[in-house]
Amino acid sequence: MAAAVIGALLATGGTAGARTTAAQATAAAPPAYLTQEAAYGAGTVTNGWERVERYRDTTPGFQAAGAEGYAPDGRGDQDGVRVTYFGGATRPTSDRFLLYSAPGWNTGARTTPVLLVHGANDTADRAWANPGESGGYGCGALSCPSTGLMQYLAARGHRVFAIGFAHKQGDNLMQAQAVGDAVALIRAKLGVSQVDLVGWSKGEVSTRAYVSSLKPAWGRAYAGDVRKLITLGGPNGGYDYPYAHGWAHDFSIWPECGGKINAPSPHSRMTCYGTYTAHPEFSMTPSGGYDDYPGQRQMLARWDGVYGVDQSAQDWYTTYYGGQGFYTAGDGIQKAIDAGSLVVPLQRASVPASVTTYLLAGGTPSVVGIFNENRGPSDGVVFVSSALDSTGIATVGGKATVTSANHLELGWNSAAQAQVASWLA
Repeated sequence: MAAAVIGALLATGGTAGARTTAAQATAAAPPAYLTQEAAYGAGTVTNGWERVERYRDTTPGFQAAGAEGYAPDGRGDQDGVRVTYFGGATRPTSDRFLLYSAPGWNTGARTTPVLLVHGANDTADRAWANPGESGGYGCGALSCPSTGLMQYLAARGHRVFAIGFAHKQGDNLMQAQAVGDAVALIRAKLGVSQVDLVGWSKGEVSTRAYVSSLKPAWGRAYAGDVRKLITLGGPNGGYDYPYAHGWAHDFSIWPECGGKINAPSPHSRMTCYGTYTAHPEFSMTPSGGYDDYPGQRQMLARWDGVYGVDQSAQDWYTTYYGGQGFYTAGDGIQKAIDAGSLVVPLQRASVPASVTTYLLAGGTPSVVGIFNENRGPSDGVVFVSSALDSTGIATVGGKATVTSANHLELGWNSAAQAQVASWLA
């Protein structure tokens, strides 16, 4: 999500003191539980990055948790250059992650480095460095740029990094541990005490879970090493798009209907072109031995009491509330929430007061290629009121809505980039 105010442009540079601090910082040893498995540089790395490294977190809990499930038809597999980065594995295990380093990662003048955290069904390459990598409409617009927030921030003196997750729709609690790992590595590389986090869409959940110490039983608590948290179109108040617009949503998923998108379905059965079929592997909740989309389930919250449900959609009632409709069958949103939504647990865990948090929303429901969220003000996927929901956030540094950006444009829209840069200053 993989599904939501214009600041002044910031000039490159910083104070002389900041330059001195950055230059004199001393690197340290990374945590013992992290093993670097590979590193890629010139000749292999694409999309403007300088370096990409693959790490493995050897914490026993990762192995005990077992491998996360992938859709058997391959739609959720790693692709492109990421297969190389993951050592040829199209379905890497979640104890592995990628750390991308932008040009200037060790020379930029800004004191506090930045870690970019991508969203659902995405990669660090497409999200932050080349929005047009996946071709037309991949960036949410008719025309996609070839550079993104990575280049924008690096050109302004920021030392920029990004994480790449093994599972594109993975468990946010495990991904939060990987975020903490990436922060620890950046601190070790640069000899700094804190890092700024930018989490886009689903990436908001893992970044917020990390700083809030919401973790698996075996996980590590927040290490107090984040200065600022910036969320872009983050479902801070949750979202219910798949259930409110299930019929249109499922046509992009169900293979018998021609769907190929790597996303979960609110239905367990659906009729496509006269054929009634079951696909438990695409279920939002565990079904038939499959649980391929835990990260999406963790973002769910009910908005029917605020904006109602789209009653123009086929089988709207049974899709949202559960049951057998004319063409579909499903368990409804509440069962999925009960199976593991993290929205309320994150709000209760609370972002500590020491982490200044900024909330950015998109204000244009104009994502190309999907049925846009139309029940209330939204970015096409996430309601503006959800993206700006500060429940459980102790220190809010700012809120803004970029009226010119939809959910998939928040990482490259010029106004959004300028707003992020102003908050990082």
